[in-house]
Amino acid sequence: MKLLKSSFIIASALAIASCGSTAPILSTPIDNIDTTPLKETPLTEIELRTWGHKDLITDTIPGMSVDKAYAEIIKGKKGKKVIVAVLDSGIDIDHEDLDDVIWTNSKEIPNNGKDDDKNGYVDDIHGWNFLGDSYDENMEKTRIVKQGTSHPDYAAAKAELDAEYKQYTGLKNTYDPIYQRIKSANAALTAHFKKNNYTVAELNALQTTDETLKNHVAVAKQAFVMLRREITSVDEVEEALGNYIETITDHLNYYLNTNFNGRTPVGDDPYDITDTNYGNGNVKHVKKSESHGTHVAGIIAAERNNGKGVNGVANNVAIMSVRTVPNGDEYDKDVALAIRYAVDNGAKIINTSFGKYFSINSQWVKDAITYAGKNNVLIVNAAGNENTNLDKKPVYPNDQTLTGAEISDTFLTVGALQNKYGSQMVATYSNYGQTNVDVFAPGSAIYSTFPENEYKSIGGTSMASPGVAGVAALILSQYPKLTAVQVKKIIMQSGLTINKSVVVNQSESATPFSNASRSGKIVNAYNALILADKVNRGQVKL
Repeated sequence: MKLLKSSFIIASALAIASCGSTAPILSTPIDNIDTTPLKETPLTEIELRTWGHKDLITDTIPGMSVDKAYAEIIKGKKGKKVIVAVLDSGIDIDHEDLDDVIWTNSKEIPNNGKDDDKNGYVDDIHGWNFLGDSYDENMEKTRIVKQGTSHPDYAAAKAELDAEYKQYTGLKNTYDPIYQRIKSANAALTAHFKKNNYTVAELNALQTTDETLKNHVAVAKQAFVMLRREITSVDEVEEALGNYIETITDHLNYYLNTNFNGRTPVGDDPYDITDTNYGNGNVKHVKKSESHGTHVAGIIAAERNNGKGVNGVANNVAIMSVRTVPNGDEYDKDVALAIRYAVDNGAKIINTSFGKYFSINSQWVKDAITYAGKNNVLIVNAAGNENTNLDKKPVYPNDQTLTGAEISDTFLTVGALQNKYGSQMVATYSNYGQTNVDVFAPGSAIYSTFPENEYKSIGGTSMASPGVAGVAALILSQYPKLTAVQVKKIIMQSGLTINKSVVVNQSESATPFSNASRSGKIVNAYNALILADKVNRGQVKL
């Protein structure tokens, strides 16, 4: 699948300097490297876990050259601490690889029930929980249908809801019995082998005259074929299918259920932006499966070189946890207030790894995005995972007006790459758009933190966005006088230019990579630091 070689621009550092030094970072740009080889051999386990930090030239992997940036430019210099707000699900702030990088509000006295810093939030020690005691939620289309035919988007929302409800009902009817057969087979085979995690090889080698056991073996083998993925045990199959069944069930019970109201425990009016007396200071996950925010936080700032788990992109960050995204679609009020909270409490970068295609009160969020821009705060945003052209179909949040003009120049939208350098490097699910997606970055199978001191690889533009937020934090840490506008431009202009064709829309043939985003580039931390140094010295005007 790695069919095409690519041309790109990359710089090579010859000397480096700390933030306060007068010595410049020297660089020699290489304008055309058409001979960079494809990665013909499978990635090693270490490469799979760290591929987003690798270098295209050295490793032939389309990472962000993070390792190279540390080895040749950062060289142990921490710079200034940068507060990065993660607007997401709850974060495991006690995780072994995150506990030392969590933001603490020094102006607030813990657990005294008072708003010590007078910011409007009581005991917001590590951030704020805009979800309160809620968790499961409707999709926005479901909320629109519940509002009735007077809503201008009712017809479109109703059509999508009905189609999806039918789809997920069919999926549940199909996969529920399959899942039960796999569970039964796995239990029987575990008992037979007298161990968990028996291998595919052991399954294939099993010889028996017991017809029931034969049937269990057949079911297990079919499971491997059905999932069409590289797995090593039926336990993995059962877990993966179980998670899929859970997702299907959530769609039917919560996301698409017009009789369900997940907001009841919060006690506010989610359609009144002035009703702000809600939520609490508990920014953690409420159940182990609420893992998204923890994974995102680790990509940005997991403690580097501590001998545990994974290294985050940025080395001097305080993660502000702002619990905003439920198990379902976020409310616009929560997002708008969360952005303002992050800005008002010192965040310089905000990561928003979420999105939806209907938005009842999108203007509230746009106003908050504008507020962030006016206060010199960069928002790094995930493009979405439906392989959709965002120039034709908007996703929310976004910084576009109806005419296509941007309301803020500090809003950066990120598409996702996979580790297959060449024509297949754009992730099959990633949204794209020559106007409304700014850059691409590693997003598929990204290894990072999971709740309760675990680590897993998952993928999506949700994983690409925090990687870029980490690069932005790295830039601001080394060059704190740069503005959010400058950081956005540095990231876009310093990336690697891919001059040849890649598959972007999965239903169409390959197209020039420049058609996929505004910059036509993939983010590169090494190049970004070199350009940041020049901008910081006034040698380059953006």
